[in-house]
Amino acid sequence: MEKVNLVSGMRSTGKLHLGHYMGVITNWVQLQEEYNCFYFVADWHALTTKYNETENLRQDKLDVVLDWLACGIDPDKSTIYFQSNVLQIAELHILLSMITPNNWVERDPTLKDMVKILKNKDGDTSENMPQLSYGLLGYPVLMSADIMAMNGAVVPVGVDQLAHLEITRDIARRFNNIYKTELFNEPMPKLTQIPLLLGVDGQKMGKSFHNDIKISDDEETTSKKIMQCITDRSRARKDDPGHPDKCEVAYKYYEIFADSETVNQVNCECKAGQRGCADCKRQLGKIINEKFAPIRQKRIEYSKDINKVRDIINEGGKKAAAEAEKTMAKVREAVNI
Repeated sequence: MEKVNLVSGMRSTGKLHLGHYMGVITNWVQLQEEYNCFYFVADWHALTTKYNETENLRQDKLDVVLDWLACGIDPDKSTIYFQSNVLQIAELHILLSMITPNNWVERDPTLKDMVKILKNKDGDTSENMPQLSYGLLGYPVLMSADIMAMNGAVVPVGVDQLAHLEITRDIARRFNNIYKTELFNEPMPKLTQIPLLLGVDGQKMGKSFHNDIKISDDEETTSKKIMQCITDRSRARKDDPGHPDKCEVAYKYYEIFADSETVNQVNCECKAGQRGCADCKRQLGKIINEKFAPIRQKRIEYSKDINKVRDIINEGGKKAAAEAEKTMAKVREAVNI
């Protein structure tokens, strides 16, 4: 049976962290066996909130792809490309913007999330709506164009992201109705269980919060960051009985990255006061370093041959553009333009 198109992307944030790995990349690696996957770096989307911070954009885009390749996104199985290399997405965005009601955009949770990012960036704690650029207001339509240009049938999302996909389904349905066609799929969500991986300070993990552990961090850096992890705040001394359920970060990392035997051992020894938090975090650092050692080595190898990486991106861009052009030929015919 022919594989259907699956589309997903990431903003060009630079080097990715363990939250990206657990929440997105491990799932992408599995999906590429089942679907015709199109994975893109959303560099146009990055400009919606960082239009005046582009000095590192090109390197950030490369770093995202380096992490993908190192983690197992296979260019022989998946199409890897920069959003800006597929001009048909921009063309489709314009045409979709003509048929999308303004109130659809304004109530879309994707836009609301972007507004929060902008307010946080400006340090604005008021209830006032920040000054929106035309590009940011159109973010949900551009997101839809990303998917619809490849006529994606499936989009991987977490439960909390279902509403983000609904506007794409609405726009696809509206286009088909207006132009009396069955051109566009109404992309279905591929629900995924996304484990919550907090930053070392117990807050949401993020580059801007300076609490992340990057996939590409070396062993020493990783170990130092792990030693900063919040543990059981109620525990005063090393031999005090611990409470793994109250360990805010470190024990949760064990549950995600360690095998069940190690998790059980840590649980029992912590409760019995037989291991201190510092010893616990030192062991955790070793476990994470061992897990990511092959990935980090693979990333180093790709970094030494950056021209090969650029070739992968360029070839992926050509393949994605060819797929998008097939869609756009039908769109132009339907619109009579």
